[in-house]
Amino acid sequence: MKDELQHMKNLGKTSAQWLHAAGIHSANDLRRLGAVSAYRAVRARGFRVSKVLLYAIEGALLDVHWNELPPAHKAALNGQLNEGVRHNKS
Repeated sequence: MKDELQHMKNLGKTSAQWLHAAGIHSANDLRRLGAVSAYRAVRARGFRVSKVLLYAIEGALLDVHWNELPPAHKAALNGQLNEGVRHNKS
């Protein structure tokens, strides 16, 4: 069986397995959720992942290597991620 997620830039076998465990099974699922929500879904399943996964997912959605994302773009992703944390702690 062909794993569509593994064929996206930046996403290898482990990343795809984490995404599948979080209920994300296709590129369309990933696009619908967006990088921040997909990253949160993986973390909610108990996987201890670094922010590199967040950047890798965003890069996959944009079809660029995660390390090519500009620092401002990474900062914006971190801001979105932190915004959700602040709301949950209120």
